[in-house]
Amino acid sequence: MVAEPSVAVHLRALDPFDFLERAAFVYPDKIAVVDGAARRTYPAFLERVRRLAAALQAMGARAGDRVAVLAPNTSMTLEATYAVPLAGGVLCALNTRLAPDEIDYILGHCGASVLLHDYELDDLVERLATRIARVRAGHPAAGAGSGDAVDYEQLLEAADASALLPRIGGSEDDTISINYTSGTTGKPKGVMYSFRGAYVNALAEVFHANLRPESVYLWTLPMFHCNGWCFPWAVSAAGATHVCLRKVDAAGINAGIQREGVTHFCAAPTVLIGLVNHPDTVPFPHRVVVTTAGAPPAPSTIAQIEALGAELHHVYGLTETYGPITECAWHSPQWDAEPAAERARLRSRQGVPMITLAPGDVRVADPELRDVTADGVTHGEIVMRGNNVMKGYYADPEATARAFAGGWFHSGDIAVRHPDGYIEIVDRAKDVIISGGENISTQQVEKVLLEHDAVLECAVVAVPDEKWGEVPKAFVTLKPGRTLDADELRAFARQRVAAFKVPKSVEFCELPKTSTGKIQKYVLREREWKGRAKRVN
Repeated sequence: MVAEPSVAVHLRALDPFDFLERAAFVYPDKIAVVDGAARRTYPAFLERVRRLAAALQAMGARAGDRVAVLAPNTSMTLEATYAVPLAGGVLCALNTRLAPDEIDYILGHCGASVLLHDYELDDLVERLATRIARVRAGHPAAGAGSGDAVDYEQLLEAADASALLPRIGGSEDDTISINYTSGTTGKPKGVMYSFRGAYVNALAEVFHANLRPESVYLWTLPMFHCNGWCFPWAVSAAGATHVCLRKVDAAGINAGIQREGVTHFCAAPTVLIGLVNHPDTVPFPHRVVVTTAGAPPAPSTIAQIEALGAELHHVYGLTETYGPITECAWHSPQWDAEPAAERARLRSRQGVPMITLAPGDVRVADPELRDVTADGVTHGEIVMRGNNVMKGYYADPEATARAFAGGWFHSGDIAVRHPDGYIEIVDRAKDVIISGGENISTQQVEKVLLEHDAVLECAVVAVPDEKWGEVPKAFVTLKPGRTLDADELRAFARQRVAAFKVPKSVEFCELPKTSTGKIQKYVLREREWKGRAKRVN
């Protein structure tokens, strides 16, 4: 009799670390990471990841411990994406644009035990009230670091990769990372990603972006945003090259394309606007696949970026869906032959589910969770389920239950479904502004403005903006007998929230209200968006 195996031969838990290990095995001489003057092969990349994982364990990191990262798109951020889960920890990549109080809240909420941070953010880190173990990636000419932080490169050099303890008994449903989003209440929510979800979504990105071993990916999309839409894993899965970019601007993108041979990057429409209008931007020497989300690009931007030689991909998703969950799948050659205006209209739609979901996993539904008529007119909420929906909100079962009501994740985005099955967003049910790809909770901003002793009432809504898509505008009623300058109020807010959340304009007025005294924000929105077909931009 043949003995039964102790493990299932046909099963292996999905783990994105396997992508890196395979790339190092298959492409031992391939440049994996370009970071300034540094150029590292896949085996060197893997060795640094193993050393960081071993070092974190030596610092006391244990299974499930949260490790935070506060840094731009650098080698440290990329290495931590692999090393923290490899060490058994949970990655918490932090938005570098947040204010100290916001970061302190997140560090406390997730219970991070270690903070990895970059020298560019020394001032921000020194203003934090949270005191935890720190590892600092220093400037090449800046010595060993500052304060009580451990120097990152010295930490790696001293680490013993052979001492790394394996992740034992792990499930593919374990939490690999927690990504914080503004949400709708003002307090950030921690979105939990699983190993399985990260693995599956990474493969979807490989497919939809058409990543190949010869591809060169430029890190314009922040790695702290939905773990870079899972591209840290996707690029390695393809055996392609990561090109780190500290500062995201047109000059850096142009340099990457011209000098490094970049073939792929992701960017919000505002980044594309800056690129196409930069005086040094010239036609690309080869095809560049550009994936955009956050808001559909304007027809003029689409025409300009395509004229440079870009192949534009429009996707849609949320932090709760690992980034993109749908794409506007393009129909060639039929749609290629359409007039420019029609091509732009078609491309602006949020589209259809990505390859890792079934067609019925992304729906437009009425309040009873019934599919709306696919007529391009009837409104409903986009709801989703499947491999690329979050596990839930960390330490917030009530918010999780609300988000998953009826067995579906409720996006809060209002859309129509066209006769061809493609979805298109027309409004937002959640009180969130998406400005230049950043989520802004209007309730959080309102609470900050109400802290000013001259403010009686206020309402913050999204208003259209040519550069950022939409920006926050504050409507404020002052207390009797008080005066306040708009710039003064904006400066007050800037001291308390990230700069991108500060209202771009302030209007002092009486607020429209219902008979019961509830502020009618929709009246303000309707006034600001009058004459536009959609209430998102």
